[in-house]
Amino acid sequence: MDASAQFKIFLVGLPGLESVLLDEARRLGFPEPVSVPGGVEFVGAWEDVWRANITVRGASRVLARFAEFRAPHLAQLDKRSRKVEWGAFVPADASISVEASSKRSRVYHTGAIRQRIEDAVRDSVGCTIKKEGADLVLRARLDNDLCTISIDTSGDPLHKRGFKQAVNKAPMRETMAAQFLMAAGYDGRESVLDPMCGSGTFVIEAAEMALGLLPGRERHFAFEQLASFDAGSFAAIKRTDSKESELTFYGRDRDAGAIEMSQANAARAGVDALTHFEHSAISDLQVPTDAKPGLVIVNPPYGDRIGDKKKLQALYGSFGKVMRERFVGWRVAMITDDKQLARATGLPFKAPTSPIPHGGLKVKLYQTGVLR
Repeated sequence: MDASAQFKIFLVGLPGLESVLLDEARRLGFPEPVSVPGGVEFVGAWEDVWRANITVRGASRVLARFAEFRAPHLAQLDKRSRKVEWGAFVPADASISVEASSKRSRVYHTGAIRQRIEDAVRDSVGCTIKKEGADLVLRARLDNDLCTISIDTSGDPLHKRGFKQAVNKAPMRETMAAQFLMAAGYDGRESVLDPMCGSGTFVIEAAEMALGLLPGRERHFAFEQLASFDAGSFAAIKRTDSKESELTFYGRDRDAGAIEMSQANAARAGVDALTHFEHSAISDLQVPTDAKPGLVIVNPPYGDRIGDKKKLQALYGSFGKVMRERFVGWRVAMITDDKQLARATGLPFKAPTSPIPHGGLKVKLYQTGVLR
């Protein structure tokens, strides 16, 4: 499989936010992306794989789907998997692991599927098989007897940007925060304020987007181990010019420790000059004196983080009151799993998004128009 070969590329996303990921893939210029359950798919080449990993903010992984064949029996699976040109991208000195799944197929034993694929790769290129900690992970999926083989080109999940070393309780992943920002209409051209910023994820993601910084600029990827990897081409992709921004991005939290974490994370991400974190309770929250109206986005306590429900309703009520009285001209976006808590704010929310899985819960994004 040479560098110009075309194959299916799958951006793994969050169920319920596929449309946001699709819009992002279109903005980034990937060829004819389409939304599918659990992500976005398009046909491209290896350079598209590299670019997707380093530029897409909302994807959790990038899978290269390089082989597809019918396998109604183990014998066909064994025979056809041995016809795959494994050596075109799996180096002999690499270690691999295989993950298998089966649905609505006559070959249903995932252990047998995994073994056939492992044998085919090892016999072809002589690589080492590992159950855990392998350089490369292959995924074999059978659905209605159709076997699709993919390679996880990301390695560590893409929310691991490499900057947020300090986190607080119930942190939001960077990929999810970026998608919520985009779902709320944020495009890098307005200020963002998070009044319960935790470890600063929303604030840092927004600042990076304003500066045009690549989300994967400082991390390594599994595709760098592939035989098809071209270091020169990848270096050219990484040389994307950043932009300048006169905006400031604000984080507030009643926990002083959270403010210290946010400041440290922003410094590691290189956006500390654009971000301002301050210790503040919701009732004391004020519009920053130098800020033009923009977006307030918040991920308040809910679900297992609820504690005393009455106190939490009071917190949501206080937040809504502050927004209505002090943040006229701003928009508000809020994530919660509880529609009663959303109502407690008294804010004029539009219809929320469909449920989105987060930390074992199903949350929704509630958002207002410009507050009047």
